[in-house]
Amino acid sequence: MASAREMRLRIKSVKNISQVTRALETVSASKVRKAISAVMATRPYATKAWQVLKHVSEQPGRDSLHPLLAHRDEVKNTLTVVITGDRGLAGAYNSNVIRFTAQRFDKSATPTQYIAVGRKGRDLLFRRGKKVIADFSNLPAAPTFTDISAIGRLAVEEFSTGKVDEVYLVYTSFINMGRQVTSVKKLLPLELDGEGRVRDFEHTSHGPAAAYEYEPDMRGILDEIIPRFTALQVYQAVLESQASEHAARMIAMRNATDNAKELVGALQLAYNKVRQQGITNDILDIVGGAEALAAK
Repeated sequence: MASAREMRLRIKSVKNISQVTRALETVSASKVRKAISAVMATRPYATKAWQVLKHVSEQPGRDSLHPLLAHRDEVKNTLTVVITGDRGLAGAYNSNVIRFTAQRFDKSATPTQYIAVGRKGRDLLFRRGKKVIADFSNLPAAPTFTDISAIGRLAVEEFSTGKVDEVYLVYTSFINMGRQVTSVKKLLPLELDGEGRVRDFEHTSHGPAAAYEYEPDMRGILDEIIPRFTALQVYQAVLESQASEHAARMIAMRNATDNAKELVGALQLAYNKVRQQGITNDILDIVGGAEALAAK
């Protein structure tokens, strides 16, 4: 059994760790609120862009309107944008994203290359021997659209030049503070479901549909709005992932703090037993010495 001094040192060490985890939990709680606000702030612009794209998708000859809307007959190469965090201590957040990506694309019939957003995902992809063509790490704590737009531009460029035939986006969708779900979205060619709705930006509206007049022309509008909307999807996915990361880290640090408190209680109980045993031994030594002196 460890000595009383060793037990005291262990109790002190665990208490110090619990202070760190409590501080990280507080910081993550503050950051997740800001991240959720940022996600909500992008929705008005995304909704309006979705309305225009919905109108365009209902026009005849959709595939010929813009190259980013055209589906290719044969898919030879695939590009996947994988969004993770730059730091750990977030439970299984980063590993879940990479595990999901591996399950989704490792058995794919077409070669897949990756754009890594986040240092942890980049390292895990390299460790698995994946082809990473670009790395976007150390993003700002509160990224702007300008900070993220380069990712969307790179994806559009790879698709437009024919280097890849499909582009997917893997990120963590923020549901609530206790639930975050790893998701995959087809980014390019821009995919609408059977009812002409862009995924993640569906909002049910009542009343007559809006009418649009395009100035200077439809092609000029599409050349501007489709690449921008693609970058917007990446931007919102980054915001969702950041909110999920902070929520996962807050929960992980809360659990770590609770576990540290339980461990301190168990160590304190063990320390009390060791200390009581030491006191008992000292008393027995004194009594034994007194009896020996009395016997003389």
